[in-house]
Amino acid sequence: MLDERASYLDSSGLEKVLEHRFVAELATSLWIEGCRNVELLRSEVDAHGYDLVIEARGTMRHIQLKSMVAGGKKQHVTVNTRLAAKPSGCVVWFDYDPHTLELGPFRWFGGSPGVGLPDTGDTVARHSKANALGQKSQRAGHRVIRKSRFQQVDTVGALVQLLFGNKTTR
Repeated sequence: MLDERASYLDSSGLEKVLEHRFVAELATSLWIEGCRNVELLRSEVDAHGYDLVIEARGTMRHIQLKSMVAGGKKQHVTVNTRLAAKPSGCVVWFDYDPHTLELGPFRWFGGSPGVGLPDTGDTVARHSKANALGQKSQRAGHRVIRKSRFQQVDTVGALVQLLFGNKTTR
C-alpha cells in the first residue's frame, strides 16, 4: 500500500513516477493503434513551460503536465507563458489515485495538432509562499488557467486523438 505521506514528503519523486506512467500509457495507446514512430524528449530544466516533447503522427507537442490527487479540490493551475511560443504547446492535467497511482480522468488545454496554445488569459499567477511581509508576489511569466477552461477527457486513447489527430488522417 502506498504511503499517503509520499505525496508531500517526496513530491518530486512522485511527480516523476506519474510522468513515467503518463508516457507509458500514451506510448501504449499509440503502439496499439499502429503508431511505431514516436519520439520523446524530456526537459532538463523547468524554465520553458513544458515537461515533455513528444512527436507522433507528424505532430510535435510540447506538453506541460499537471497532476492532482483524485477527489482534489484544485480549481486552477498555473502555466508558464513561454509554452505559448512552442509549436502545438498544450497542458495535460490529470487526476491520480493515491493508492494505485492510476491516472485519469484527464483534462486538456490545447489546440488541434499544428495549432498553438489557446490564449491563457490575463490572470497573473502569484508565488505560493509569501515574503517576510506576508505578501505573495506576482509571477509575471505565469498565468492562471481555471479548471473550467479544460476539456475533460476520459481515456488515454481520446487524449491521443487530441494530441496527435486521428490515426487514419495522420
